[in-house]
Amino acid sequence: MAVASDFVRVCARVGVTRPGMSRTVSDQVHPAAVVVGLIVAPDSGRLAADLVADLAPALHRRHPALDWQLPVLTDTLVHPPAGDAELVAAARDRLLDHDWDLAVCLTELPLRVAGRPAVAHASPVHSVAVVSVPALGAVGVRRRALDTVLNLVDTLAGETDPDDPGAARRRSRTARRLRELADDTGEGPGLLFPARVLTGNLRLLTGMIRANRPWQLAAGLTRALTAAVAAGVFALVTSDIWRLADDAGTIRLTGLAVAAVLAVVLTLVVGGNLWERGHRPGQRRQIMLFNAATVSTVLIGVLALYAALFVLATVIAAALVTPHVLAETLGHPARTGDYLQLAWFTSSLATVGGALGAGLESDEAVQAAAYTYRRG
Repeated sequence: MAVASDFVRVCARVGVTRPGMSRTVSDQVHPAAVVVGLIVAPDSGRLAADLVADLAPALHRRHPALDWQLPVLTDTLVHPPAGDAELVAAARDRLLDHDWDLAVCLTELPLRVAGRPAVAHASPVHSVAVVSVPALGAVGVRRRALDTVLNLVDTLAGETDPDDPGAARRRSRTARRLRELADDTGEGPGLLFPARVLTGNLRLLTGMIRANRPWQLAAGLTRALTAAVAAGVFALVTSDIWRLADDAGTIRLTGLAVAAVLAVVLTLVVGGNLWERGHRPGQRRQIMLFNAATVSTVLIGVLALYAALFVLATVIAAALVTPHVLAETLGHPARTGDYLQLAWFTSSLATVGGALGAGLESDEAVQAAAYTYRRG
């Protein structure tokens, strides 16, 4: 009870609101406030009280042009055993329920990123960060917790280059993204609202996509990658495929490439349950940014896969298919353009094979590949 009382007094002293309190009244005083929801495990109440007392002034010092609100929610979120993805998903649900801009969860569970223990991790696309309290150690916990959360807030805003020597420029860029995150664009009719959200938050959206490292998507989808390579190899050793590629023409090859890429994107987004839905009007902006970042991440990742398959198919075709054999099959002299057409056609067929493989991936594998967690 003493911890709870201290916690309430600290929250009152720094102007923190409790869940359920109206955000409208606070917004009248702080029209551009960034709302960072703190989700606290019941056993971490004293650390949370210290963190709230330190975090508000520290955030003001780091980003003086912004106002901050730190609502606190006591919630275990998940029951062990539970994976990191489950923690992030549960924290994301609380963020949407309470209309926060960012969420930071203090958990008693251990965290692992890329198979290695981690103190914390952040998912900029979800706008959620998780801190493992036991991993903070036994000495200097209060200071380490503060430093960790401050860095996580910048990471959630899309700051992906902590080694950039231009510290002032990085801080200004992060502040702009946070301001976009805090800006309430309101509701709008028809297509005007989505257009205003996406164009008005372009920097934030770009930072979310970049932080998600979409070029690494295919590396996490072993079944899709295996199916794509197998389909590509089969196409390259089949003489009928050579003739089809030669007869296809630029328009058909382009259409096939677009269809193949879209097939993989739809399979991953729909089959992997990456598309987020909301039930309240106040969630529209958050969900729209999330879905835009997710689809963009998957699309860029699939395009990167397609480009890699094209390069691989070109190299293999040039190495294994001799001009004499290709010319004999096609009925005319083999030219460089014929090899490029064959690689193009092969890449599209391989990507279609990747779509079939992606359908066999588990939701957890797809989500782990699509969403990059930054270690803390």
